[in-house]
Amino acid sequence: MARIRFAGAQDTETVLRFIRALAEYEKLSNDCVADADSLKAHLFGPRPYAEVLLIEDEAGAAHGFALFFHNFSTFLGKPGIYLEDLFVDRAQRGKGYGKALLVRLAELAVERGCGRLEWSVLDWNTPSIDFYLSLGAKPMDEWTIYRLDGERLESLAKA
Repeated sequence: MARIRFAGAQDTETVLRFIRALAEYEKLSNDCVADADSLKAHLFGPRPYAEVLLIEDEAGAAHGFALFFHNFSTFLGKPGIYLEDLFVDRAQRGKGYGKALLVRLAELAVERGCGRLEWSVLDWNTPSIDFYLSLGAKPMDEWTIYRLDGERLESLAKA
């Protein structure tokens, strides 16, 4: 029986391993610059910016993670949960770990009075899209994500 628990500072290297594996899967390894120090500071420091769930087997080996944070819907007047990353080791897929993590996130959203749970998925990632659709998730086709980062972010901050 798998168990899901919140990650702590002692799990930093495990979280980093999953982040790097996800970046490789998404063909974005060159964009992955996270390191143990930044994760420890921003996830487990005095002002945590996100939370992490780990899913472990009976022996305590972690096989997947979900990294999430709260956002806020002004239209609903309620907080929400934004799932930044969900990943299960390739060899462990098909065992229900991904679904178990999403079920736990849905439980947390309900427990915390959230109005929604949402995430993004790459257009080419058909296996994930099919999985999310099977859980009842609906795509938000009319929305486009915009991003400022690097020099563009710095430039706007100085404007």
